[in-house]
Order: sequence, then C-alpha cells, then structure tokens
Amino acid sequence: MRPSGRTLNEMRTISIETGVTKHAEGSCLIKIGGTHVLCTATIEDRPPSFLKGTGLGWVTAEYGMLPRSTHSRNRREAAMGKQSGRTQEIQRLIGRALRAGVDRVALGERQIVVDCDVLQADGGTRCAAITGGWVALRLAVNKLMKAGIVVSDPLVDPVAAVSCGIYGGQAICDLDYLEDSEAGTDGNFVMTGSGKLIEVQMSAEGSTFSRDQMNALLDLAEAGVAQLVAAQKAATA
Repeated sequence: MRPSGRTLNEMRTISIETGVTKHAEGSCLIKIGGTHVLCTATIEDRPPSFLKGTGLGWVTAEYGMLPRSTHSRNRREAAMGKQSGRTQEIQRLIGRALRAGVDRVALGERQIVVDCDVLQADGGTRCAAITGGWVALRLAVNKLMKAGIVVSDPLVDPVAAVSCGIYGGQAICDLDYLEDSEAGTDGNFVMTGSGKLIEVQMSAEGSTFSRDQMNALLDLAEAGVAQLVAAQKAATA
C-alpha cells in the first residue's frame, strides 16, 4: 500500500490555474498533490548573442525553491552567492525539455525565459515545473500569435513530465516525498503529447532494476503524461 493510499498507477490531483501574475506574458500555478510551482514566461525581443543572425529563437528556464517550500528552511541561493549543482541541473533540464517541443525557426529571433519557482515541495518538483512551464510558454506564444508577431505556431507538441519509481518492490506513478525518499529506483520521464520521449533520468537508489521493471515504469509514465497533457490543454483552451 502506498502511504497516500493511491493505487499503483494513480496520479495525485492535478490543478493548473492560469493568469496568476499581472506582468508576465504567460503564467500559471500548477499543483500536483502537495507540490505547488509558480511558472511564468517572459518574452524578450532579442535572442541570446550566440543565435544573433541565425533566424532561430530560444527557450530557456530558471528554477528555484522558496526557503520554506520544504520541511525545514533552506537558505536562499542568492544569499549564498551561487546556485547549487541541483538547481543548475534542474533548470537546464527544464530548458532542454521545453525546447524539444518548439519550432525555433517559427519562433523567430527572440527568447522566451520560463521561470519556475517552487512554493511548496512534496516530490516531483522538476516534473511539475516542466509541465507548468509548458503552460506558461503556451500562453506567452498565444500572445505573440494574437498580435501577429508570430504567424506559424512554434509549439509543435505539448511537453510534460512525471516521476515513476520502484517502491516496496512495485512500480508506481507520480511519487510524493515519502515515496521518493524511500524508493529503490527513481525515475523522471519527460515526454511529448504524442508520446515521444524527450529525456529519461533513472537511477538505482537502493537496489538495481530489471529491464521488465524499466518497461513497467515507462508504461506508467506514458499514461501519467497523457493525464498531464489533458490538464495542460484544458487550462490553455
């Protein structure tokens, strides 16, 4: 039995509220169970310097956790003078994931920065950030298209992510903190709305895993991402 009482393939409750900030071109508050992430998208009229003159756009991301998003207070990274390796790794993952669903030629020479701030953490923060980040990106691109600045839709496929792992010897979907902290195998699966894989991060935390177990986690992830994509589309309809 999972600590939450959920079935093996059951996602936590998914909620996506859009337009939650006044100034950002796209914003949402995504809640997946006890994990809450504020995602905003900012349009910049120029691309990064390494893309100047190429005709290509760029999507990048920044990620952070509020000091009391966790059980005990974490110091602000700004106060420490540098980002942790974990933060850098996660925001690079978010950027890579979102770019996989973007036609950068159609986007044109501009940059969209997606900021993901964790308000409350209960496992799967990077997955929630990717899923909510796409919603904020979708809303920002909608404004570009409505204004006639971008003619062809540069978002070719939704992007979402879910965590799956081996807990108590069984494959489970959408790990919360208690499950994540005790999982024998932990994985993050980033996929498109059409079911294609963008990135898979899997590691044996307490025990090794078999090919059959990996396939079971992939099946769970595919079904979980389908639910997330449905929630994304409903939120941006």
